[in-house]
Amino acid sequence: MAKAMASSKTRTRKADAAPPAKPRTAAGKRPKAVAQAVVEAPKARRRRAPEPAVAEPPVAAPAPRRRRSNRRSEQTIDNIFAATQKVVLESGAERISILEVCETAGVSRGTFYRYFSSQEELLEAYSRHARERFHRTLSELLAPYTDPNERLARLIRYLQDFLDAGTAQRMLVVAPEFALRFLKRIFHDSVVRFQDLLAPMFDAWDEELGVKLDRELICDLLIRLVMSELLVSGESEGGVMPRRIGRLIDALRFGGVTRARR
Repeated sequence: MAKAMASSKTRTRKADAAPPAKPRTAAGKRPKAVAQAVVEAPKARRRRAPEPAVAEPPVAAPAPRRRRSNRRSEQTIDNIFAATQKVVLESGAERISILEVCETAGVSRGTFYRYFSSQEELLEAYSRHARERFHRTLSELLAPYTDPNERLARLIRYLQDFLDAGTAQRMLVVAPEFALRFLKRIFHDSVVRFQDLLAPMFDAWDEELGVKLDRELICDLLIRLVMSELLVSGESEGGVMPRRIGRLIDALRFGGVTRARR
């Protein structure tokens, strides 16, 4: 009997220590309210989740302004060069005034010093610009002509127009040192450039004559003839240079002066 009482006490202590059982419905199911909360919890989380952000179209970058700025700078420099030529032809290179150049070009001194630091730098840049313009204009003028004789005739006409303009002669009078430096530099440039520009003509003549002409010598003599006309233009009648160049070319082609067997 004592054992039965001890066993009853043990069962009582176990029952007291056990946690209270969760209420369940029939067939051991959870209450309806609890089950409904469990089912709807993921739905609530899904509703609270932020929707994926829609990518906005890229904003177009502003158009670059550098090209426009470059065009404006080029135009400003061209205006300064045009004013420099005008001032030099009127006053000479030795007495050129930066203030006068600025007033003629319509720019401020501050704008001028953005591109040139001194009078010497301006004159050097202008000389280089004038040489490049001379050869660029000639190259564009000869480009459409494929016939060798037409190309030579157009070259001679261009040189005659250059002399008739009178700018080079006037420069020799008012700024002789500057003009002579310019002619010396353009002479060496032209010997090289003329060989390239007249290459189709020389190729045709080499094929026609069966010999290789001395192209450098022909261009050298051609340019020297033009410069001699520049220096003594007042002593010769207008339009004589084309005839002299024609005679020079004929002598070099057929006189045996520049022929060298291949």
